[in-house]
Amino acid sequence: MDNRVAYRDLGLMPYDECTELQRRLFDDALQRKALHLPSEAGTLLMTEHPPVYTLGKSGKQSNLLVSEEYLRSLGAEFRRTDRGGDITFHGPGQIVCYPILDLERTGMGLKEYIEALEQSVIDTVAAFGIVAGRIAGASGVWVDEKSTRPRKICAIGVRASRYITMHGLALNVSTDLSWFDRINPCGFTDRGVTSVERERGCKTNIEDVKERLTDALSRNLNVKIYKN
Repeated sequence: MDNRVAYRDLGLMPYDECTELQRRLFDDALQRKALHLPSEAGTLLMTEHPPVYTLGKSGKQSNLLVSEEYLRSLGAEFRRTDRGGDITFHGPGQIVCYPILDLERTGMGLKEYIEALEQSVIDTVAAFGIVAGRIAGASGVWVDEKSTRPRKICAIGVRASRYITMHGLALNVSTDLSWFDRINPCGFTDRGVTSVERERGCKTNIEDVKERLTDALSRNLNVKIYKN
């Protein structure tokens, strides 16, 4: 069985444009699966977005602390999405990773898949000297996760149908963290956010982080990621 996954680096791409690309790939994967047509295990998209706040299908509008009009005045957008999770921010300096993946090819269920995404980020930031982990009942990856005020370094929110996934993870590398002041990130009021650069205290090449993350995803998802 072909467990290859095509890697596509989209650079800086508007959220709506990237979502439309995801949906085309997602719908194509569903159709090919339904018709039992030969295919690879999926596609891995990596991108950065211009400033945009996204609210998951189970999220609360009240976790947006300012008006949508005010966000537009700052040059940011607001979008509702069909992923899991609450509200988060995407912007330059953040690696957003969207795997459109057939989980049956990997032998994983959805819970295991989310854990594999988390582990890939934990492995990635460890390569840059950052110790991170999980918090029970709170998806994503956290720094000082056992403290009274842990800091989220990566948000995760996915959708799956017939074991085909879309959406994914958002890892803060050099993100301007002040954008998060306008929301309760992921619905939490008692937890902070952070980035690779904030934790390291120095500049970090985002391309180096992408390379580490791609390697970790390949290993933890049990797929062979290749550049398309």
